[in-house]
Amino acid sequence: MSVQDCVLFSGGAPGAEAAFGRCAEDYDIQEVNFSFEGHKIERSRGVRGLTAEELSKGDVSLAYVSRLMNRRYTESPAFRKILQTIWHQVINGQQVFVVGKILSDGTVKGGTGWGAELGKLFNKPLFVFDQDANAWFAWDERQWRRQSLDDEPRIAASRFTGTGTRHLNENGRRAIEEIFARSFKAQPEPALA
Repeated sequence: MSVQDCVLFSGGAPGAEAAFGRCAEDYDIQEVNFSFEGHKIERSRGVRGLTAEELSKGDVSLAYVSRLMNRRYTESPAFRKILQTIWHQVINGQQVFVVGKILSDGTVKGGTGWGAELGKLFNKPLFVFDQDANAWFAWDERQWRRQSLDDEPRIAASRFTGTGTRHLNENGRRAIEEIFARSFKAQPEPALA
């Protein structure tokens, strides 16, 4: 797979999303950051402002999200729009990569968890880097499976989603950098004649 064929779908927010974006830029990978009017993001490259009509495609009942995620979310219009942008990130990617923390109930902490739940619901290859465990986990239809060092994920789809916590630590930053390095090793120089 060539980097020229790849597109990162993200949200450009500070933390994990910005780190995914910086890596995409370093590897000359196209970047699409879904946002909406009034939303403050860190990445300006590839911003795709969503209209009210486009945002509504990702609308979901906050009661449903709260029940699915085993927690209560705010009813604010801004938070609803953030969940809607996450829907666009996940629906457009063929693989989903999330950086955060897996909780004991199998959900991922915070608003980031909605991206992981959408990955499950849409049956997409889903990988979460748990910053506390300092390890990648893959969703296998019913549970998280810790990845061994030899089995750490690679970006294997040309259209992929990168999202996660705003509270990115050094382990998480390194995990994002390493997934790009594993996936897009430098091409060997052609031999001189």
